Amino acid sequence: MSSTAALAAAAASAALLVLAAFGGVEARERESAWLPAAPKKVAVAAEAKVPAVIVFGDSTVDTGNNNVVATMLKSNFPPYGRDLGAATGRFCNGRLPPDFMSEALGLPPLVPAYLDPAYGIADFARGVCFASAGTGLDNATAGVLAVIPLWKEVEYFKEYQRRLRRHAGRAAARRIVRDALYVVSIGTNDFLENYFLLVTGRFKQFTVGEFEDFLVAQAAGFLAAIHRLGARRVAFAGLSAIGCLPLERTLNALRGGCVEEYNQVARDYNVKLNAMIADLQSSLPSLKIAYVPVYDDMLNLINNPSTLGLENVEQGCCATGMFEMSYLCNEKNPLTCPDADKYFFWDSFHPTEKVNRFFANSTLQICLRELLS
Repeated sequence: MSSTAALAAAAASAALLVLAAFGGVEARERESAWLPAAPKKVAVAAEAKVPAVIVFGDSTVDTGNNNVVATMLKSNFPPYGRDLGAATGRFCNGRLPPDFMSEALGLPPLVPAYLDPAYGIADFARGVCFASAGTGLDNATAGVLAVIPLWKEVEYFKEYQRRLRRHAGRAAARRIVRDALYVVSIGTNDFLENYFLLVTGRFKQFTVGEFEDFLVAQAAGFLAAIHRLGARRVAFAGLSAIGCLPLERTLNALRGGCVEEYNQVARDYNVKLNAMIADLQSSLPSLKIAYVPVYDDMLNLINNPSTLGLENVEQGCCATGMFEMSYLCNEKNPLTCPDADKYFFWDSFHPTEKVNRFFANSTLQICLRELLS
């Protein structure tokens, strides 16, 4: 590991400790080229083909499961959800990509979190999210902030199917599971919260290349597991330009700009992920997987912000936008921007609703072309 990465890891460790301390106090007080929007008529054409959107992954797609998990990594308080009308546990000022995709496919505009007691199986029959902020492909990643590991997300999927059969009958449940669109977004935390943060020991066990291989193998195992459980159409997101997240830019202040070392890791991982997806589809011909090039979409927008009318692609809207997220992004901070639509990032780690909408449109066009045609 380079000296710069080591310095960033040390600083990130300190930031994590600050978050933990602040979160404890707050919890006690409260408890490719940028693609245009998919034409509406195309979404309507796909509507009848998709009975549900089913989501696995991390905070990029967690619609509120962490609300009921004993972790400090939460976002069910203002100003999160500011432009949605309520703080739902989404790490955003509004909606996430699966929400927009669900609505475009003629399904509800919000994909409910499986652990949210406000929803039941009748809701989950049309869409459900098992994702947990802070989790990763590596089980050790979930342990860093005590969130739901990916294997447990799969266990919830099994439980969901049992409930679905009781609710809708075996035949209907089988059809919903088979024809659903699966959205998977995961992997960033494995590097930024685990490997490069030096907290799990993985950096001693693996070189970064070996860790990439390990994660890709975990992804293959996960995809094979949900295929055995009936999944047939999966959109799997690659890593974004993780070195360009505001938090990483802040930790790279001595050199300035994005952490190129981290971006290179993301590119290398994505190449391996793409190869694995091709191999897996060859061995499981009934499984269709669409790779989502989040890295390219993100860099294209950062390099061409006027494409979306953005004015700031380096800091988040919340607080200073340099290091705050979760409990550090709170309504007591007077520095939060008045208009999130001018920003790429909402907090130091997650996109704004405006950017999420365009990620969703990009992903949906790929799905319509590769999975739903």
